[in-house]
Amino acid sequence: MRRLKTLAVVGVGLIGGSFALALRRAGVATRIVGFDRDRAALEAAASLGAIDTAAESVSEAVQGADLVVIAVPVRSVGPVLHDVALAMNDDTIVTDVGSTKAEVESALADLFRGARVVLTPVPETAADALDTVRSAWESVGGRVVVADAADHDRIFAAVSHLPHILSFALVSEIASRENGAELLGFAAGGFRDFTRIAASSPQMWRDVALQNREALLAEIDRYTARLAVFRDLIERGEASGLERLMTEARATRTAWAAPAKRSPSGE
Repeated sequence: MRRLKTLAVVGVGLIGGSFALALRRAGVATRIVGFDRDRAALEAAASLGAIDTAAESVSEAVQGADLVVIAVPVRSVGPVLHDVALAMNDDTIVTDVGSTKAEVESALADLFRGARVVLTPVPETAADALDTVRSAWESVGGRVVVADAADHDRIFAAVSHLPHILSFALVSEIASRENGAELLGFAAGGFRDFTRIAASSPQMWRDVALQNREALLAEIDRYTARLAVFRDLIERGEASGLERLMTEARATRTAWAAPAKRSPSGE
């Protein structure tokens, strides 16, 4: 890809900071400017070498930038895009990612190596702009695919948004019981593994759930229907049927996990 003279990163959390470090390692960006409302995160990004310059505002960050990467919580993307549009050049390329907004100290230059990256261009997206963004992700090891935005939302409602809601819901249900603390005292590896993502940002996943409401509700309904099948088999003592579904699920999980897949969506 063509060398970027100036890369602007708005939101220097795990995704934004790691992307900046990876592009620097790949020799793609000459100068990297960052902005974050969290001053401590911005200073940490500078000390880690993720950015060269800490901007005082979105407008300052994007002035003269060849490529602007927006890595903020989804609810903040609209206002940030407004500020970017007012300050960007006519030929500035703008893209955004689903940010986890994790601590910048966790930034890794190889975070995206082997990760599947989904680009969702609109009809107005210039071909060269799409090529630049694709090349940027490929240069840091991403496996890029292009999809329609609606298809993207339906896919991730099933494999990302639904699991987060289920994890939050399970912890919420246990915690709501009078003996919730006692139950959690006995929880072990299985509960810990299943509920790991319930430690994710509530604000981020609240916004994701509400913005992707229709697709997520459809997935909740599908999961509820499948859970009802398992409940019925358990209620009727159908050992063979229950084992068959579990065996099928185990085979699917084993096949999916080899080789392991990673996603840059913050999961």
